[in-house]
Amino acid sequence: MRTRHSRRWTICLISVALLGVTAGCGTGPEVAAGPLAGPDPVPAAHSAADEQAAGKAALTAYSGYLEASRVASARSDPGHPALPRFLADPLLTRVRVAIRDAKEHGALRTGKLVSDPTVVSVDLATQPPTVQIQDCLDATGYRLVYAKDHRVVPGTRGGRYLATATATRYPDGRWLINAGAAHQDQPC
Repeated sequence: MRTRHSRRWTICLISVALLGVTAGCGTGPEVAAGPLAGPDPVPAAHSAADEQAAGKAALTAYSGYLEASRVASARSDPGHPALPRFLADPLLTRVRVAIRDAKEHGALRTGKLVSDPTVVSVDLATQPPTVQIQDCLDATGYRLVYAKDHRVVPGTRGGRYLATATATRYPDGRWLINAGAAHQDQPC
């Protein structure tokens, strides 16, 4: 029974903690803290250069998110200061909860997560503007281990799989990753 419980928390933790990229929506304070969306009666025309700049900024935020998440997970630090520089709610909260859960179970992440992201769409006409990112993540060298002896947590798996993320431009001009999903059932 203990093994079954261990597997359950491990599977739950892996699905959330590996990247913490899960899609979601909020109806409470998350929405109030989210990007401001106002009426835009006349959609502005955006040049290819504007879209390219937005894509580049979104990829920078995505890369920063992966690195900040990796460092915070390795240190078991859900309050790591780099996380809010690249993440926004609801994803920020989910990543912090996943890191905290791993810490409470005596686990942390080690190794390297290899990423190969691409921009699949840019929508600057919506309020707020968004960029969709698709990534082939290689987590074969990125492991959840017990902090005490660095044994791999049973039931954790690496591999290569598809991940998607949404970057949103906030009123202060920053592009932050605020939603995403890990598609571990879709190898790449």
